[in-house]
Parts: sequence; C-alpha cells; structure tokens
Amino acid sequence: MNLDLSPQDLAFRDEVRTFLDEALTPELRQAGRRATSVFMDKAYSLAWQKILHQKGWVAPAWPVQYGGPGWNEMQRHIFAAECARAGAPSLAPMGLKMVGPVIMGYGTDEQKAYYLPRMLAGEDYWCQGYSEPGAGSDLAALQLRARLDGDHYVLDGSKIWTTHAHWANRMFCLVRTQTEGKPQAGITFLLLEMDTPGISVKPIITLAGEHEVNQVFFDNVRVPVSSRIGAENAGWTVAKYLLEFERGGGSAAGLKVSFERLKALAREEAGDGGGPLINDPAFRAKLAAAGVALDAIEMTEHRVLAALASGNNPGPASSMLKTQGTEAMQRLDEIAIEGLAHYAGVEQLEARAPGSNLPFVGPEHGLTSMARYMNNRAASIYGGSNEIQRDIMARLVLGL
Repeated sequence: MNLDLSPQDLAFRDEVRTFLDEALTPELRQAGRRATSVFMDKAYSLAWQKILHQKGWVAPAWPVQYGGPGWNEMQRHIFAAECARAGAPSLAPMGLKMVGPVIMGYGTDEQKAYYLPRMLAGEDYWCQGYSEPGAGSDLAALQLRARLDGDHYVLDGSKIWTTHAHWANRMFCLVRTQTEGKPQAGITFLLLEMDTPGISVKPIITLAGEHEVNQVFFDNVRVPVSSRIGAENAGWTVAKYLLEFERGGGSAAGLKVSFERLKALAREEAGDGGGPLINDPAFRAKLAAAGVALDAIEMTEHRVLAALASGNNPGPASSMLKTQGTEAMQRLDEIAIEGLAHYAGVEQLEARAPGSNLPFVGPEHGLTSMARYMNNRAASIYGGSNEIQRDIMARLVLGL
C-alpha cells in the first residue's frame, strides 16, 4: 500500500492547513482542546460551522448538487485529519452527517429543498429520537406510538439519552405506527419541531457532571404526515441507512492527537522512580501497545479509502473500525487517568469551560481527562454496541 500523498493531495493539504491557521480563533481552538465528548457545546460548534459554510467546506461528504465541495475520498480524509491536528471544534453530527444524507436518499424534492440548505447554514440544530427506556441496543423494541389522525400523526411516549435535545429545534425520530407482525415492520421515520405542543425535555446529568443527554416526553404531540421520510412502516430501512453514516470510520487522526497529548502528559508527570512517567517501563509498554493499535486502525482506514476510491464497497469494515476505534479511545482515556493519578479525580466543571479564567487544580492537561473517561464509556454502546458490531463481523467475515 502506497501511503505517500500525490502532489495534488499535498497541495490540498497545504491549502487546508493555511485555512485552519487563519480561520481558527484562539477561543475555538481552546473549545476543541477542552472538549470532553464527541459533541461540542452548541455555541462553539455553530460558530465554527458558519465559518466553514462561508468557505463552502461545511459538508465534506455531501454531493455538489446539495452544497458539498465535491471532494474525493482522500480529500475528505485529509480535511478531517488536519481539523483534528489543528484542534478544531467538532460540528454537530446529527444534521450534517446523519439525517442530511437520509433526506438526500429518501426525502421528497420539497423536503430536500427546505431542510438541506438550513442544515448547511446552521439554521436548524438537530437531535436524534431513537433510544427509549427498554429499547436501546434493541431498537426494534421501540414503543413511541404514532396514531394516524387525518393529515397528522399523534405521538405518545418517550425517548431517552437524547443528546442536545435541550438545544435542538428539530428532531428526527423513529415511531411505531403498527403493532402487528415483525417489530421492524411497524416503524416510521418522522421529522418534527421541538417546540411542538406536548413535547417536554427532562435533563439527564452524566457521570461527568455535564448536561449533554435528556429524556424527551411526547404527550398527544401532532406531527404532519408531510414530515414523514419514506413510506409509513418503512422506517426500519431508513434507520439502517442512517446507521451507515453514524458508524463510519475516520477516527485515526483524532486518536493520534489524543495519543500525542498522552505522551506529553507522560513527559510532564512524575513516575514512581522520581523521573518523568514516560521513563517508567510499565507505562511505556502501555503507551507502545496503544500506539500499535492506532497504527493498525490507521492502516484499516487507508484500506477502506482505497476500496471506496476504486468504487468498491468496504463491507463490514465500518463495524471493525467502530469497534477498534472506540475501544482504542477508551484505552487512551484509562492510561491518561493512570498517569494523572490523584489529579484525575478533581472535579473542575467551571474551570474547564472554554474561555474560563478560573484557577484550576493540577496541570491544565488534567482538566478534562476524567470527564473524557466518563463520557467515552458510552462510545462502545452508541451507534450500535460493540457486541452487535462483533456479531456483524462474525456473520459477514467468518460466516458464523
């Protein structure tokens, strides 16, 4: 495999680097550096989105006809890698990366014309109504009832673990429109407005002390039939299509940045022998093992890029990358907590907020380590648990 970039790719990389150097403000860089989750605070993600939208780079994977830049697979990879290295804030994925492609694939012309430009401009902020109490990994068990009443569906039930529902003005949602037959056959995909009467949002505070997720309640909520994506009772097909985008790869660059931060931490923190922690043989062995795992993930991503560039389907590689990427991230978090020792347990919610000038306890690189560790425990569950991903690989790769 030739990993060298072509002259055209090198020129594009330099263009991206120049743009990031000029466009990323110190505040945005600090927000990216102090992020404790894959979901950035709305104020910073939208600020960065507007800058990218003005440049025409806000939706790297979108086709040109819908407002994308027309990049090839390698250009998208380069852009993602350079954003990670520059510490750019992540964009809210629910619209641009998830429901946007679904609307392109299954929406009507009217839905595409209305929703897609608003997504690009950041005029709508989306959340995902999938999981329910008792229906998380087993998504087909969802019970949020949608009863047809004229030209509206009437919704009753609840959704849980709904990320940023307290900030979102729109939701894409799976509802049950039929109870007979296979559970998957009675699900419908709806778009709805969060200020619709009957919707209420209850916060769930995470172990990290942050308000990121919520439970959303629906009490006699009326949603127009025109807001449906695809046919009634065909939402399972739409949902599976969306998961292809939620489970994709592209994590190696961000993991490499985290790995470099971890090595910097090890050079600054003291080991048991009095010297820096990075000189401790046991700790160095853990770093080395983590580095080898990241190299393997990066090589797999390059193989996927090569397959896509050749017009081939990479098959179950997305499940492989999702599993390996999330577990590698959790491994890096664990090593960071070990390296910080007693400083890792200090709760400093206000001090780690972007723009904060409050004093903090311990080294600055320790501000977010425990919160990252807590938040990233969910990474091997959301987007399809890693146990489910291994089942997919066992069937499609091993034929079990």
